[in-house]
Amino acid sequence: MEWDVPRTANGLLVLLDLGSENGVAAETALRGTGLNVDLVRYADAEVTPRQEAMVVSNLLDALPQAEGLGLQAGLRYHLTTYGIWGFALISSPTLQSAIEVGLQYLDLTFAFSRIRTRLVDDELQFVLDTPGVPTDIQRFTIEREAANIQVLQREVFAAPIPIQRVAFAFPAPADVEPYLETFGVVPQFDAVENVIAFDPTLLDAPLPQANANTAAFAQAQCRELLERRQARVGLSGQVRDLILARPSNPPDAEQVSQALHLSSRTLRERLAAEGTSFRALLDEVRERLAEEMLIVGGLTVAQTAERLGYVELSSFSQAFRRWKGMGPRDYRAQRLAVGR
Repeated sequence: MEWDVPRTANGLLVLLDLGSENGVAAETALRGTGLNVDLVRYADAEVTPRQEAMVVSNLLDALPQAEGLGLQAGLRYHLTTYGIWGFALISSPTLQSAIEVGLQYLDLTFAFSRIRTRLVDDELQFVLDTPGVPTDIQRFTIEREAANIQVLQREVFAAPIPIQRVAFAFPAPADVEPYLETFGVVPQFDAVENVIAFDPTLLDAPLPQANANTAAFAQAQCRELLERRQARVGLSGQVRDLILARPSNPPDAEQVSQALHLSSRTLRERLAAEGTSFRALLDEVRERLAEEMLIVGGLTVAQTAERLGYVELSSFSQAFRRWKGMGPRDYRAQRLAVGR
C-alpha cells in the first residue's frame, strides 16, 4: 500500500455517507484529515489512503458497538464507483482476464489490503491480508474488501455467483447474520487466513459485457492514470494537499515551508527537482477548483473568486484567462452550451 498516492475521493464519500446513515457527522469523520466536506465533494477531488484510513478510524471510534461495519461499507462500492478501473473489469472477455486486470491496477481502487488469487484443489481463492494497515482498522478493511469482491463479481457477471467458502482470521461476531446475508454462507472465523473461495470453472466463463475495444482503451487509461498518480507522490503532493486544505486562504510558500519543516530554499530546490514550483502548484489547484465551482457548483464568478482567496475580482479574471485562454464568464457559457 502506497499511503500517499492520491486517489479519487469517491471512496471517502462512501465512508462519509455510511457514517451519516449511522449518525456520525461528516466533520467528525474527517477529524484529523485536513479535509473539509465541501472540498471532497468536488468531482475531481483527490485524497490519500492515509486520509481515508483516518476516516475509517474515526468511524470506528464513533461507532464502537457497530459490528460488521466493514461489510456495510463494502456493499456500497460498485463498478461505477471505481471509474475507469470498473470499465476495465466489466469489458474484459473472461473472469480470468478481469481478475488479472483488476489486481494489476489494484492501486486505482480503494482497497487497503493486499489481494492475491490462487487455485487450490477445487477452489479459486481470493486471499486477503493487511501488511502495513493500522491494527485498529484491519478487521474493517478485510470485511470491506471481502464484501466488495462479492458485489463486483455479481456486477461483472450481471448475476449472483455462489461463494463456496469464506474464512476470516478474526474472531466471530456476536451476530453472524450480516455475514450470511452478504456471502450466502456462514464464514469460518479464527481461521489461519482470510479467504473467499469460488468455483474455478468460472475463470473461463465469458462476461456478458465483454468488448475488446473498450477493454483495450480502459486498460490504457488505467496505465496512464496510475502512472500520473504515482508521479505526484513526493513533496509536490504534500504542498498541493496543504493548498487544498485552505483554498479560500491558501498558505504562501513560507508558510508551506514551515509546515513541512523545510527552509524556503530547500522547498524551492526540491520542487524544482520534481519539475514544478510553489506558484505552479497553487495555480494548478486554483484552476481545477475554479472550473469545478463555476461549472459543477454553479457559483458566480464573484463567489468563485472569493472562495479561492482573490481579494479583487479582476485578479481572478486575469488568472483565469491565463489558464483557459478566455474569461470565466465566457468559459462557463461555452461549457454549458456544449453540455446542452
